[in-house]
Amino acid sequence: MLTATENGWRKWSERCTYDGRWRDAMVRSLITLKALTYAPTGGLVAAPTTSLPEQWGGVRNWDYRYCWLRDATFTLNALLLAGYKEEAVAWREWLLRAVAGCPEDLQILYSVTGERRLDEIEIDWLPGYTGAFPVRVGNAASRQFQLDVYGEVMDTLHLARAAGLKPQSAAWRIQVVLLQLLESNWQEPDEGIWEIRGPRQHFTHSKVMAWVAFDRAVKDAECYGFDGPVERWRQVRDAIHAQVCESGFDARRNAVVQSYGSPHLDASLLLIPQVGFLPPDDPRVRGTVDAIGRELVVDGLVLRYSTATNVDALPPGEGTFLPCSFWFADCLVLTGRRKEGAALFERLLALSNDLGLLSEEYDTRERRMLGNFPQALTHMALINTARLLSIPEEQTICASEKGGRPAAATQAS
Repeated sequence: MLTATENGWRKWSERCTYDGRWRDAMVRSLITLKALTYAPTGGLVAAPTTSLPEQWGGVRNWDYRYCWLRDATFTLNALLLAGYKEEAVAWREWLLRAVAGCPEDLQILYSVTGERRLDEIEIDWLPGYTGAFPVRVGNAASRQFQLDVYGEVMDTLHLARAAGLKPQSAAWRIQVVLLQLLESNWQEPDEGIWEIRGPRQHFTHSKVMAWVAFDRAVKDAECYGFDGPVERWRQVRDAIHAQVCESGFDARRNAVVQSYGSPHLDASLLLIPQVGFLPPDDPRVRGTVDAIGRELVVDGLVLRYSTATNVDALPPGEGTFLPCSFWFADCLVLTGRRKEGAALFERLLALSNDLGLLSEEYDTRERRMLGNFPQALTHMALINTARLLSIPEEQTICASEKGGRPAAATQAS
């Protein structure tokens, strides 16, 4: 049985089509994503653990044993980059089943079997890892309103079509319903990508991803002849773009900010050139990357945002965020600072444990990982950065200017 298991994983790993400099790290990450996938449904959990602390002695302890829609594009992108179309199809099918049940009641996360009720409770009789408290089961974020997931779903299905996956007839009907809902709600505040427990705000990243939703719908209609109110979608797309550029950009700082009217930065904005909202050579993109480099980088790694601002209504303090650090490396590559991006990538690879696994966060002072482990989003980001560093610079810039995650867009073309 052990031999059969080992042979099965070796055979699966050999299907990886990437043969670049960082193949070993990419295969290790792909194995991790495969192992985090529930075979009967194709759902992929964010991590197999709950309540591993993001701050020693703090309360930032969450249950990650669920499937986030936000991870959909990152997952599909990572699998397609390495040639795993079968797994990409399974993930897309899980996504469609989860969303199709009741599109107007879209949740940001579901169980691996598609369950919607994920009530969060505290287990006060368990001390938790290193005494972390509280230990939580369930995740209250399932009831939050997060605009960006609409963009992630639309981007995922657009990417699947561009990569040549067999089309799903029901997918477009679901998308049209989601766009109707988004058209009525994109101007509302939300809890954002970081699932804050504080008051809703007009988070800039959320608005950018709402733009992505309409942008990908317009592109799909144009490329594949799908029916829909394309002209109205163009108008909404343009309105969102104009609003973000006006309200989400601080001209004094020459940086895109966390939320409308806020002076604070947010590492999620590093995704702006990757999703095609602005090109990498735009001064606003460069200004944002530079500002994040000055204010959110700690010992070479990137914080999500400053927790001292109380934006999340939680006590301040957490580790550097590893997916954001990979996104920062991506932006360095896209803006022509390839050597710096490669150096940061190597630094991040060196943080993995003896099995090549990475968590969500890292404590640069204690030199140890923080948060739930292993973290799917971190390994997805690793795969994308490895691929990005392995293709010519002009192709990465061209792909992002066309409006799509650069590595996948380049492969699809």
